[in-house]
Amino acid sequence: MSIVSRLSKAILTCSLGLFLLGTQASAEWFPYEVQVWDPPFNMASPRTDFSYVPLAKAAKKWDICVSFPHMKDAYWLAVDYGVVEESKRLGVKMQLVEAGGYVNLNKQISQLEDCVANGADAVVIGAISYEGLNNVVAEIRNKGVPVIDVINGMSSPLLSAKSLISFGEMGFKAGEYLAKKHPKGSKKVKVAWFPGPPGAGWVEAGDKGFREGIKSGEIEVLATKYGDTGKEVQSRLVEDALEAYNDIDYIVGTAVTAEAATSIVRSRGLTNKVKILSYYFTPGVYQGIKQGRILAAPTDSTVIQGRIAIDLAVRILEYRPYQQHVGPKLYVIDPQNINSFDHASTLPPDGFKPTFIVK
Repeated sequence: MSIVSRLSKAILTCSLGLFLLGTQASAEWFPYEVQVWDPPFNMASPRTDFSYVPLAKAAKKWDICVSFPHMKDAYWLAVDYGVVEESKRLGVKMQLVEAGGYVNLNKQISQLEDCVANGADAVVIGAISYEGLNNVVAEIRNKGVPVIDVINGMSSPLLSAKSLISFGEMGFKAGEYLAKKHPKGSKKVKVAWFPGPPGAGWVEAGDKGFREGIKSGEIEVLATKYGDTGKEVQSRLVEDALEAYNDIDYIVGTAVTAEAATSIVRSRGLTNKVKILSYYFTPGVYQGIKQGRILAAPTDSTVIQGRIAIDLAVRILEYRPYQQHVGPKLYVIDPQNINSFDHASTLPPDGFKPTFIVK
């Protein structure tokens, strides 16, 4: 089925549902501008711009299990907000489990097996490992349960759909932003680079993209330090880099790295010397940019990825038309657009706390 025909059916379904729901319909987050990869599951595939319109309501109260690597930072809180709100809007049950960190692959596998054993109709996975979940994905799919890959990426060809962007492009946009500030022929700047946990697919992609993005500038990567995206781990890595090198111009890395680095740089009296850049976006990064402590960060519309993952699960369960591989358009947020971008696409509202159950 062509993208155009799928879009027409989706719009018709949504419009009819909204008409029937009347004033009880939830606040609309759609249509939302995304891109569709075709063929799917290959980040090198051509992309087509697409206005995403979700279903108005699920046909029944499906039971969806969502698995995250952890809930230790605000990035996953935003994805949580997306899956929670879309589950409520569509009228499905949702249970979220989290493995406690990127070192706990076996725990994530066990949690997923438990989800299916307990009767989940569909599974949404934010993967700890790009390769390490392939066997459990195969087991789940063999039981006829759809599997949606959200945010991080997995290599399994048996996935039902992907709601995610290219972290390679996120890394590239951060690198490109830096390169434009320090183009070829200008004075060379030195960077400490913190891509995230070793072995995670999104980290490998982000690292490759960042290094590609800086090629057009006068930029030297002094050190590359991998580690879990907990604040304690990232703080220690930043401290180690600053101890080892006294000529760092930029700290670039995960949102947790950037958030941790702001206070470390300030406490060391390096605010005017060391600048900070994140390669994805969180509430802490948002505040850092507003306060002038973080230079910029690309956004992947985290909340929207969570929403689309739930909608895809319902579409597949109900044999509705769907896009197999879809992700929001990427753009960089800096002081020029910090007050004008669509906050609800990326940030949970103030006061939102981790939510694990939608009944």
